[in-house]
Amino acid sequence: MTKQTVLGRVTQLAKANINALLDQAEDPQKMLDQLIRDYTANISEAEQAVAATIGNLRLMEQDHREDVEAAEEWGDKALAASRKADELRAAGSAAEADTFDNLAKVALGRQLQSEKEAKTAEPTIAAQTEVVDKLKSGLDRMKSKLTELKSKRDELVARAKSARAQNQMMDSVKNINVLDPTSELSRFEDKVRREEAKAMGKQELAASSLDAQFERLDSLGDSAEIEARLAALKTAS
Repeated sequence: MTKQTVLGRVTQLAKANINALLDQAEDPQKMLDQLIRDYTANISEAEQAVAATIGNLRLMEQDHREDVEAAEEWGDKALAASRKADELRAAGSAAEADTFDNLAKVALGRQLQSEKEAKTAEPTIAAQTEVVDKLKSGLDRMKSKLTELKSKRDELVARAKSARAQNQMMDSVKNINVLDPTSELSRFEDKVRREEAKAMGKQELAASSLDAQFERLDSLGDSAEIEARLAALKTAS
């Protein structure tokens, strides 16, 4: 995966509008689960590519430091050779002095080459540093987006469970309304009341019959009294 491809994919995924995607989904929970899997895989892939890009940048930085250090070292060597040549020339050893001056020139050439290599690498290092910064920022946004996805998924699952529970409760309430047990109790109560009324009727009937017997007994007593009094009258006369 090239740097441009990695940067493009990281940017695209980091800018994804989750709510818009959910609005278009027939099954938001399944879509979120798939998005989480895709994001996790893309983050893992991007992390490897970004790590490789960072590694290349660090190698370039190391090479640049080495070129800078080499330029300083060759400068020091050129200065030392030049001073030695001056000492030898002052001492009358012109030939040896020329040898050290030539060494100084060689060192200065090496210094110039190292400086050129260091300077040539600097724009590339700057560009790579900018790319790495963008990739790191994009990865951070992707990880934040993944956290948002997981939170959305958990919220959606919780809402779905709550909705199912509410629907079950409402279904239960409807069933209770259709098969209202109080209606059975009412019918049973009516039956009990009819039985109680029947018993009361029987009691009333029984009481009525007993009163009639006592009334008949009373009427028989009156007749006997009348006969007795009539007999007494006849005896008195």
